[in-house]
Amino acid sequence: MSSYTISPTLNKSRVFILPKSELEKRFDPMYYAHEYNHYDKQLSKKPFKKFHQILKSINNGYDFRDYKESGTPYLKVANVKQGELDFTKIQYIDFNSSEISKNIQLKKGNLLLTRKGTFGNAFALDKDYDFVISSEVFYIELQDNSINPKFLEIFFNSKIGQAQFDKNKIGAIMGSLSQEAIRDLKIPLPSSEIQNQIVGIYESYVAQKQKNEAEANKLLSSIDDYLLKELGIKLPEPPENTLKNRMFVTNISELSGNRYDPNYHQKFFQDVFSAFEKGKYEYSQIRKYASFQAGYAFKSSDYLEQSNCLLITIKNIRQNQIDIEDATYLPDDFFEQYKEFQIRNNDLLIAMTGATIGKVGIYNHPNNSLLNQRNGIIKPDNINSIYLMSLLNLSIFQKLILRNSNGGAQPNISETDIMRISIPVPPLDKQKEIAEHITSIRQQAQQLKDKTKELLKKASEEIERILLN
Repeated sequence: MSSYTISPTLNKSRVFILPKSELEKRFDPMYYAHEYNHYDKQLSKKPFKKFHQILKSINNGYDFRDYKESGTPYLKVANVKQGELDFTKIQYIDFNSSEISKNIQLKKGNLLLTRKGTFGNAFALDKDYDFVISSEVFYIELQDNSINPKFLEIFFNSKIGQAQFDKNKIGAIMGSLSQEAIRDLKIPLPSSEIQNQIVGIYESYVAQKQKNEAEANKLLSSIDDYLLKELGIKLPEPPENTLKNRMFVTNISELSGNRYDPNYHQKFFQDVFSAFEKGKYEYSQIRKYASFQAGYAFKSSDYLEQSNCLLITIKNIRQNQIDIEDATYLPDDFFEQYKEFQIRNNDLLIAMTGATIGKVGIYNHPNNSLLNQRNGIIKPDNINSIYLMSLLNLSIFQKLILRNSNGGAQPNISETDIMRISIPVPPLDKQKEIAEHITSIRQQAQQLKDKTKELLKKASEEIERILLN
């Protein structure tokens, strides 16, 4: 090996020499990358077992596509987060869970592990669940009583466990885990006392996280009430979702040249507009106070790994902010070539289709950026940007945006639909006062979120130190 050398100009984490004796079952270079083997070597110095040695069984769930409005909850990859289940977008199937074979009935003390898409998310079941899991989720039964299921969940979700999943994943474009790929994962086996210590550190973090999140959510939820109060608007109570309330009569003259879908003509929305008229300030269509520019359909063949020109896509638009951490890149000269689609500071970006339709974020970044299709730029003129963004992100205005949208399963909204929405417009000094107060609330909430991130970092570092040292 001494006759072979690597140029010092090359990245040694991506270009390296490996002795033939160290080759295992895989021949892809990433399997032997330094960041994976660093943890591998550390784990090998401590007591450990291969994953298959502690397993009683591992099984995939069932593949269903026929969802119902109610029935048996169906857990998919999106519902299994690290250390918790997320029921916000739970779907249901018509299935008798008592008919499930015993090796996939969700029992306390066993684990769920996502295997496809966002793979490697682990959750130790804290009780029995009368649910069915997707075929893209593993159900894991342990046979080794020397390992605490919660400890194993924490290990899998740690930087060390995630590195093993990344190393052993299959597939290049969209990685996934197979039963064969993970059978030889190295599982550390510290004493029960050490395992319980690690679980205690993690649960202490979770308790503080829940407290911080509750405080942050309370702050953020106060924005709607504050803003509506300052505008002197008292919204009507949404009607109960009954058949009687969903049926109504309207004049054909109100339909001519307009919309024919029943939701658009609900009495609730007419009551909302009446409430706006009774508010402190006049309300006018957005087009009177802002201009609009739709994004452009840039070709994916032009995308780069890195450049000085960002392409902001729908995934980057969050409510009240634009997240550029996972941005796409275009050639530098595109920024001047496509001037019409340039994004400037204080521009408001709105998602115009899909699950995040209507969400509005403000662009506050120094980067050269262009806007992709399916999104729009709202350029405020003689109106406070933060005030307008806060208004459009109010839950009632999100409902109005959806009201103006077209399409069923994949709703979309046009420039015309957006710009004809009417908004209350107080004097500029009042807008500034409102914007500053709301910004202060959001900053307080963000500080709590930042504090939670710092707690997670400290807990992770402490757990890693205990496991490896």
